[in-house]
Amino acid sequence: MNDTFDIGLSPLEESRFGCRTARAKGVTSNNLPIVLDYCRNNGIRFLIARCHVNETRAAQVMEKEGFFLTDTLVYYRRNLLQPLPLPMSATEIRPLQNGEVMDVSRVAREAFQNYFGHYHADPYLDKAKCDETYISWAVNSSQNRDEDHELLVAVKDGTICAFSAMRLNSPQEAEGVLCGVAKRARHQKIYTDLIIESLKWCMMKQRSQMIISTQINNMVVQKVWMLLGFEFHAAYYTFHRWFNT
Repeated sequence: MNDTFDIGLSPLEESRFGCRTARAKGVTSNNLPIVLDYCRNNGIRFLIARCHVNETRAAQVMEKEGFFLTDTLVYYRRNLLQPLPLPMSATEIRPLQNGEVMDVSRVAREAFQNYFGHYHADPYLDKAKCDETYISWAVNSSQNRDEDHELLVAVKDGTICAFSAMRLNSPQEAEGVLCGVAKRARHQKIYTDLIIESLKWCMMKQRSQMIISTQINNMVVQKVWMLLGFEFHAAYYTFHRWFNT
């Protein structure tokens, strides 16, 4: 995670929603004109833009320019030099194995049913297609594992009931990029143990910290993270902007 300014096309979202799409991060009031010029010069119809919550002026200017707020993303960070807690359940947690991608897809479909992220907050996007973004994200994470990417799964009664997609960001930092828990596996400490094993994976990769994020109103997982020694680190606004091209 970093606040470096960047803007570029987003082919995956373009194929999902059927319109030319771009993403911008690290938006400030100073670089916002660059963002708008890029979108107009490249025929962008749909823009997803993020700015740090400290960039109040950027948020105000974006609203004046027709952007609208779709979520607030909070990041937590865990120092991996501190001891880890013991697991709280007897659930098996391990890396994904060959032939299990469809199991992860089924868990994602159940886990993200009626989920309310920045896609769903946009009244111009088809809600069924919004659901599919998280399912395809989970499938892609299952199919693209390597030395820097892993997908851990929780197995209960012989079937996968939860997953955690992990990524190495830098020589110091690893990130939990997407987690999902089937309804039948909730309230059983399985998610807690999945995060503990995710922390262990980061340590095995010799990283010194793990970060993870969610919407600000998702208090259930934030309580788990704090229990496991994570601390609040940063927050970002997500804005959408539609252009008439």
